[in-house]
Amino acid sequence: MAVNQDYYSALGVERSATKKEIQSAFRKLARKYHPDVNHGDKQAEGRFKEVSEAHGVLSDPKKRALYDRFGSDWQAAAAAPEGTLNRPRRGPRPSPQGNYQEVDPSRFADLFGSDLGSVFGFAGAGRRARPAEAQAEIVVSLREAYLGTTRQATLPDGHTLEVTVPAGVAEGTTLRVPGLRVLVRIAPDAEFEREGKDLRAAVAVPLRTALLGGEVEVPTPKGGRVHLRIPEQTQNGTRLRLRGLGMPDAKGGAPGDLYAEVRVRLPVPLDDATRAWASQIPD
Repeated sequence: MAVNQDYYSALGVERSATKKEIQSAFRKLARKYHPDVNHGDKQAEGRFKEVSEAHGVLSDPKKRALYDRFGSDWQAAAAAPEGTLNRPRRGPRPSPQGNYQEVDPSRFADLFGSDLGSVFGFAGAGRRARPAEAQAEIVVSLREAYLGTTRQATLPDGHTLEVTVPAGVAEGTTLRVPGLRVLVRIAPDAEFEREGKDLRAAVAVPLRTALLGGEVEVPTPKGGRVHLRIPEQTQNGTRLRLRGLGMPDAKGGAPGDLYAEVRVRLPVPLDDATRAWASQIPD
């Protein structure tokens, strides 16, 4: 998300919005800007990432509290050692020569969870201490988790690092790059529910097809659709499995399956012929 982007504005909600209102706003925007319905539209893709990131923060009470308090610096605040967030900090001021800046040493202690001696390697009988790893969080869409992607993660000092997100990554996975631990969050998807490596998608099936059998199209996380044979007399809510079309295994194992959950679509509004036919169906 762009620097200083307002998460509340990104979702179009007030700062007092409830969790339910935030969830509702996200789902509406996710359906509108989802990459699967905006093929090749980079602007829509960027907007989808923005609303996913905003939802990932505002839907989590702890992150939302940090964001409300620290704004765009919430990740740095989250990574700071406990007990340092209320410490007053002095801003940098010019040196007499105007070429250098004086920085409050406590900022180094806050960042690394150590004193200056351990940061610069002269504490503890000459033993060089390692600074603690910083922590960051990234939000990816389900499709990005399926395909794999890269993200820019920001260190507390403002520097950015590129993080490779492997295909099949699971919610809550911690990725490591030098000096940084990155927690992966996966944004809720408008079409798929994830259950481990398996995926579930609701599929609309006409009443005639549910009764007599036929074919319907099922979306896939890779993009596009596949044909699925619906057996005759298929009940509403039935799950039909498409083997190997779920999430890939991040460790190289077998992929998961995709389950199409039947949602029988009634032929409404009724015409006279359908009404007459329906009146003959026994209870």
